Amino acid sequence: MALTRRCCSAMIIEVYLLCLCFSIRSCENSINDEKPPNIILILTDDQDIELGGMTPMVKTKQLIGDAGMTFTNMFATTPLCCPSRGSILTGNYAHNTRIVNNSLSGNCSSEAWQQGPEQDTFATRVKNHGYKTFYAGKYMNQYGKKGAGGVQHVPPGWDQWHALVGNSVYYNYTLSNNGKAEIHKDDYKTDYLTDVIHTKAMEFLKTHTKLGSNPFLLTLAPPACHQPFTPAPQYASKFSSLQAPRNGSFNKAAGNAKHWLVQQPPNPMANDTIKLIDQYFRNRWRTLLSVDDMVEDIVNFLDDAKILNDTYIFYTSDNGYHLGQFSLPYDKRQPYEFDIRVPLMVRGPGIKGGTVSKQLVLTIDLAPTFVDIAGAGAPSSMDGISMKNILHGSKVDDSWRSDFLVEYDGEYQEKAYPSCPQYTNTSMVAECDYKCICEDAKNNTYTCERYRDATNDIMYCIFEDSQSFMEVYDLKKDPHQMTNIVATVDKEFLSMLNDRLIRHVACAGASCRIVPPSARYLVQVVNRKKLQKL
Repeated sequence: MALTRRCCSAMIIEVYLLCLCFSIRSCENSINDEKPPNIILILTDDQDIELGGMTPMVKTKQLIGDAGMTFTNMFATTPLCCPSRGSILTGNYAHNTRIVNNSLSGNCSSEAWQQGPEQDTFATRVKNHGYKTFYAGKYMNQYGKKGAGGVQHVPPGWDQWHALVGNSVYYNYTLSNNGKAEIHKDDYKTDYLTDVIHTKAMEFLKTHTKLGSNPFLLTLAPPACHQPFTPAPQYASKFSSLQAPRNGSFNKAAGNAKHWLVQQPPNPMANDTIKLIDQYFRNRWRTLLSVDDMVEDIVNFLDDAKILNDTYIFYTSDNGYHLGQFSLPYDKRQPYEFDIRVPLMVRGPGIKGGTVSKQLVLTIDLAPTFVDIAGAGAPSSMDGISMKNILHGSKVDDSWRSDFLVEYDGEYQEKAYPSCPQYTNTSMVAECDYKCICEDAKNNTYTCERYRDATNDIMYCIFEDSQSFMEVYDLKKDPHQMTNIVATVDKEFLSMLNDRLIRHVACAGASCRIVPPSARYLVQVVNRKKLQKL
């Protein structure tokens, strides 16, 4: 009997030690050997929020937004493709990437970009941390062209590279397939760019899940919903009865309280212009349906492969868009809400489904967030801030930003527009192709401070023109930015905004994370306003 008890005791001790050993090893694996999460970025082109740009994305909203977090205050710090994409890649404002517009001379995919900021992007950072990286779709507007190094140039940090040469199109284009030209024509089954990106992404995922042990970073940049707005044939008749939104500043005259470029469109718009705007509006939504299909396939595959819960999926765009706002027919580049607000939805490990964040987040926050998620920590050298704590529901303290910079250098061509009599003696304008209504100009160069606290929601802009034109909008009272209040805004409050704007324009890295003004100061401003009304 004693022998039996001793044997049982020995067995219990042995089992205990075995369990303890297993437990220790498990803890070691979770701390030291746990595989970092996968990261997917889906970056659309010119997808707005203000005009209902997410409405057709029914499956995407369900599979990412409802299953994760939706941000209601996501902004592009520069409302134009190439500068914005440079900021997304590097986590830095345009004044630090030096990409000022879509031209090669504006540093879009230039040699200076390639030798400088392109050497340190979220791709290089996560690759150095053990990630397998993949890119497909639009990169930068000048990428792959002769002056930008041709298709042979493959940016550092990417293991697989399938980037579009030049600007967004849907047919008749060239991809750089890991440095070699891949030519596509106009057959829907083999050439429709969104579907080509879709196919390449699925091939990567299928191969990687079979052979790869490393976490992956998958970046997909479809052309939708950029001009020429070419939908897939199966979606060409969708939304046939819809019109572009007629609310807010649609078909409104800007008046002399806005900068010159917004003053020059004729108002009211001609009927054929409105008809064209409606057509573009419908086709933009139609192009997005193919992106919606791609998102569905990717999420379903990840689910079937049992890695969905180990994968972060970010869905956003490079900038917004306008269609008839202040009678500007179609484009972006303006500092107003319709051009700077973009979608952002994220699902992934630790994110509670169906949550909404109202925090101010920016395109420059994506890169530090990816690097932080990958386990390398948010780089202090980046201008943006990691959103990781927001995604995981951690309390964000009062030091989270209350304001940010919006900046743009107006693009202009070096020759006059002979077909536009009003511009025959100037080379200071650009994008004047539709009825000689210019969408850009040299004096469309501005810096803006977008500020928000419990009491205020303000946009303050200074334009670099002969007048140093200023615009100020109270978005709590005037969400469509119809009334410039520069003449009536509290001067001390404006001085505070101007001081913060000056600091933002010169900032880099940690100095871009300007601490919000004290609550005491804001209370003093509010009380002074109340006294002025008595």
